[in-house]
Amino acid sequence: MNKSDAATSATVKRGTAAEVLAAFVRLGLTSFGGPIAHLAYYRREFVERRKWVDEGDFAQLLALCQFLPGPASSQLGFSLGMLRAGWLGALAAFLAFTLPSALLLFAFAVLLPYVTGGAGEAAIHGLKLVAVAVVAQGVLGMARQLCPDAPRATIAAVSAALILAAGQAWVQILVVVSGAAAGLAVCRDVKPVPGAALHPPYGVRFGWMLLGIFAVLLLGLPLAAHGGRLLAVIEAFYRAGALVFGGGHVVLPLLREAVVAPGWISEDEFLAGYGAAQAVPGPLFTLAAYLGARLPGSEGGLLGATIALVAIFLPGFLLVAGALPLWRSIAGRPAAVRAVAGVSAAVVGLLGAALYDPVWTGAVRSPLDVAIAVIGFTLLVAWRASALVVVLWCVIASLATSALT
Repeated sequence: MNKSDAATSATVKRGTAAEVLAAFVRLGLTSFGGPIAHLAYYRREFVERRKWVDEGDFAQLLALCQFLPGPASSQLGFSLGMLRAGWLGALAAFLAFTLPSALLLFAFAVLLPYVTGGAGEAAIHGLKLVAVAVVAQGVLGMARQLCPDAPRATIAAVSAALILAAGQAWVQILVVVSGAAAGLAVCRDVKPVPGAALHPPYGVRFGWMLLGIFAVLLLGLPLAAHGGRLLAVIEAFYRAGALVFGGGHVVLPLLREAVVAPGWISEDEFLAGYGAAQAVPGPLFTLAAYLGARLPGSEGGLLGATIALVAIFLPGFLLVAGALPLWRSIAGRPAAVRAVAGVSAAVVGLLGAALYDPVWTGAVRSPLDVAIAVIGFTLLVAWRASALVVVLWCVIASLATSALT
């Protein structure tokens, strides 16, 4: 490392894994509100309060995590832990931020078969309506941020139309690839972000090795998946985590394709779990713990929850760890930035299509359902209520309308 690099990275202070664990446990228990809210929690905790990094380093880490596929808020936490305390710090950040919500969703999966009768079914239906409100808010927020001009708005609209018209899972991958090509062609006003000298406890060669492992797993797991359902489960969740640009709610259609299309989990179970995920703190990707636990046979339960959770987070962490030592050169390439802008716009279209099918079609059955979902959306967008408030509203309203009809 040369002197200029050392000066640039001087604001990234070293600490201990125990310190990282303590900081992220608190966030894992209290970070309601989804990925965007998580970024605000991180900034307040690690830039303003603890001063682990300065504004410039935080902005560069955020840009890197938004550039890559995967759960951006979890990748940012993983990177902060890595820079603070090495690999143990990265692992501590992941476990502390993820386990609280994963355990809550695993418990929900275990208790779901006992939620029977009119009241239980009405509560589950309320969770489905939560998904309508939350995904609609996600579409609106991402459209504002990622489609601020006519070219990117057009990419999003065409992507949504293609997915809805085709009705085939493979079209999602085609849309993402086409989004990258369209971004190269039309997103010429998107400017590169200057790279920073962020120095993890390893070099460029090891970074390339991590990226190679990511690619080998992405290409090799589909072949290995023919060896049994356990390998097929690993492949399905790894693929979902590897192809998500934007994180958060964007994983919805990919996870649905991973577990509903093969018949492992019903549409109703899937939407109920997605709604329950809005009621817990931490990353939305912990929905994988619920889905893994609900898998049939020996692949379900605690084993399924653990495998699904590790498989869905692993690709994002391999990517961000591999890219950290390379980020300075990547961030300055205009072609890369334009391609990612196009992919991000296509992802907005993908999520918009998912808002209609399966979220709307699977949850809304009457004008009363529309009213409940619209009020939930208004609470989120106009009143900036927490997702927990919206969960309570939708479930209580669903129970009330069930009792009156």
